[in-house]
Amino acid sequence: MTTLKEALKLPKEEIAALREDLKRRIDEKGELNAYVALDESGEGVPLLIKDNIQVKGWNVTAASRILQGYVAPYDATVIEKIRGAGLAPFGRANMDEFAMGSSTETSFYGKTLNPHDPKRVPGGSSGGSAAAVGGGVAIAALGSDTGGSIRQPAAFCGIVGMKPTYGRVSRWGLGAYSSSLDQIGPMTQNVEDAAILYDIISGHDPRDSTSAEIDHPPVTPNLDPGRKLTIAVVDNYIADASPEVQEAYTMATKALEEDGHTIVHKEMMGARYDIAAYYIIATAEASANLSRYDGIRYGKRAEGVDSLGELYLKTRSEGFGEEVKRRILLGSFVLSSGYYDAYYLKAQRVRHLIKEEFETVFEEADLILSPVAPTPAFRFGEMADPLQMYLSDAYTIGVNLAGLPAISLPIVKTAEGLPVGLQLIGRHFDEQTLFDGALGLEKSIAYEH
Repeated sequence: MTTLKEALKLPKEEIAALREDLKRRIDEKGELNAYVALDESGEGVPLLIKDNIQVKGWNVTAASRILQGYVAPYDATVIEKIRGAGLAPFGRANMDEFAMGSSTETSFYGKTLNPHDPKRVPGGSSGGSAAAVGGGVAIAALGSDTGGSIRQPAAFCGIVGMKPTYGRVSRWGLGAYSSSLDQIGPMTQNVEDAAILYDIISGHDPRDSTSAEIDHPPVTPNLDPGRKLTIAVVDNYIADASPEVQEAYTMATKALEEDGHTIVHKEMMGARYDIAAYYIIATAEASANLSRYDGIRYGKRAEGVDSLGELYLKTRSEGFGEEVKRRILLGSFVLSSGYYDAYYLKAQRVRHLIKEEFETVFEEADLILSPVAPTPAFRFGEMADPLQMYLSDAYTIGVNLAGLPAISLPIVKTAEGLPVGLQLIGRHFDEQTLFDGALGLEKSIAYEH
């Protein structure tokens, strides 16, 4: 498959041929269900877009029944940026409904399959983006990451997925799940492509109140895979991971040591605190953000109703899937009178402690090496218990709570041929070090796709 770096250098006629080749590949691998729609009208380098990012004229639905019929009236900032760099939105990627899920099983369009094993999940919520890149039917894609929704599917599908520092990439035009956690990021075939796409989409945006008004120096011209860094490994995190993940962690640590990096051993709070804080904060913000889907302004509207209250109830009951309803109810509960202090405010205090703990580790280390998920991709239906599914995010959500940048990259394959990915976590707004470390690790590991 042509890489993003290679595609950006192609003349116009070769880009047209590349688009035609991609359409053929998509038809051949339609069973993946990674795309929910194609747009053949553009002329630039084709880029797959997660179905919660606004593209003018597209039916952007966040993979939900409630947004069927809605047509985006504007381009998100990241779409404006990619168009300006010679890329073109090529299609909508399947996803968990409103980005709520870790397996792309909650989509209105049906589940996406893992390109390495159709009986297994591609991860979520950006599962369509990851499966398309991993399955050779997309050069690169944009995803969004609220609690690992770029990094976990990237790890499951054997690709690179990067979550920028909160505020580094504009959220204007991203369908909000949890406004203080969401970030758009690149999903690519390799680390250098991720750096190229990151450079294209990053930067301050006055239309986004959460956008950081700071310098955004480009990363790609200064990539240095030979740079020697101090990297922290979190020993107590590995204890709960599967043997395959532990093996990958040991392999990566050894490769980093052999490359001359300094390894320091650290321990951090149990991930149970991350999970508890995350699911309180995320669901609280989701309950507020999704209150706008009421059948009045846009999207699906229930029929045969006799009152405004019945319209709200019937529209939301028919339009939202079970997982979205569950999280709205959780969020409404933790924000309700009598529980706000007991749950929401306490979770925000724990969030502050999590951020402080990362900062303490970064006093001695440039990067942190961490698992992405406790296991490789699991089978469909294996995580039928919602609480069990939530626990699968244990290693990724702390990064979002602290607003840090992180990148997942494939390390090894299991005996069954399933990719195992790990993540590197960086300091706030230090994406240069993050990409330098990731590129060096990628070269050392030499993962075979």
